[in-house]
Amino acid sequence: MFRIILIMAAGIGAGWLLRRRRLTWLGRVTDALIWVLLFLLGVEVGGDERIIRGMASLGLEALVISTAGVAGSALLALLLWRRARRGREAARK
Repeated sequence: MFRIILIMAAGIGAGWLLRRRRLTWLGRVTDALIWVLLFLLGVEVGGDERIIRGMASLGLEALVISTAGVAGSALLALLLWRRARRGREAARK
């Protein structure tokens, strides 16, 4: 974990030192590295028999959690919207 934090700090330092330079290619390199990391993660997951055997239950759990998260966010956004609208109408009177 310390190694990860050290690498992040080194990246932040390099970014600070290079902040005046125009690094237009950096976005493309970052995108490519993210795609490579996602591919390698897929290879790792595909090679693990326990994950492959439990894929159906993992998918169902992911569906339930994401659906509950979206529904909860939508409900709280609706409640906040109604409360803000009530406050705005009260301020007009």
